Amino acid sequence: MDRFKQIETFVAVAAKGSLSAAAALEGVAPAVIGRRIDALESRLGVKLLVRTTRRVTLTFEGSAFLEDCQRILNEMHNAEAAVSAGGVKASGHLRLSAPAGFGRRHVAPLLPAFIESHPDVTVTLDLSDRLVDLVNEGFDCVIRLGELPDSSLVSLRLGENQRVCVASPAYLERHGCPESLDALARHNCLAFGSTANQQRGWTFSQDGKVVTIRVNGTMECTDGAVLHDWCLDGHGLAWRSWWEVGDDIRAGRLVSVLDAFAAPPIGIHAVFPQRRHLPLRVRLFIDHLKHHYSSSVYWRDDTPLPALSGLPPLLRRARAIESKRRVR
Repeated sequence: MDRFKQIETFVAVAAKGSLSAAAALEGVAPAVIGRRIDALESRLGVKLLVRTTRRVTLTFEGSAFLEDCQRILNEMHNAEAAVSAGGVKASGHLRLSAPAGFGRRHVAPLLPAFIESHPDVTVTLDLSDRLVDLVNEGFDCVIRLGELPDSSLVSLRLGENQRVCVASPAYLERHGCPESLDALARHNCLAFGSTANQQRGWTFSQDGKVVTIRVNGTMECTDGAVLHDWCLDGHGLAWRSWWEVGDDIRAGRLVSVLDAFAAPPIGIHAVFPQRRHLPLRVRLFIDHLKHHYSSSVYWRDDTPLPALSGLPPLLRRARAIESKRRVR
């Protein structure tokens, strides 16, 4: 407590420019203020203030220390206000970025409720599959899926994303259900195309190891929504996120296959420049997303799958495998 009081006193003296003015603000004798400053300088082993009969000036070390002290006091006051009756209000403009498909389904729909709870906040949401430059482009927070590259940025895991290999019932009736990773070579795989005509591999788990399979097919696209539509229309297998195809699987429009080889889920992350100076509006928005994404109810993963009766034997077997995966 003495340390904190010394810091408060130092900031007050620096702001007022004299010991007597800081003493008057607190209602104590100037000698009390002087003793606190002496104790602080003695503990730190540096001179923070140059005191004369007329004024007080900061030393080089004092100027640097003042900036940190002001931040500490400001954060303390915000923390106390946030949990006190009424709390502090989040305000200002929030610039967000998220992958186009995921953001359209799972960021944009959550924003109206957030703004309703924090009416002094405004939001700009950028939906793009490119890797935005968070700092140079002025974003407060970006949502990213999967493993994050090493950087000076800070990230917080909001939830998990499971990838599944899916096909329409019509496609599986025509071409059969793949039962091994080798069987992918005999199927038309709708791949995500990238620059230089290089496909991204599909990731699975085999013999306790994560493996990446290069797939081939007659069509590829850089838009995941198009791959989804092609798959629904029966043109081939697709490797999609559960958040994108979960409803289709439950409705029977798509069937998940190769679930025994499903890779571990990847993270859904909030990424931001630094935790120390994170504005309240950003902290509250991240909490808002985490509250939803960490709930299985949000993803409706506990919703019963369609009944097995009435499905063709091939699809019945695939559905039974999917049901076992959901139970684990």
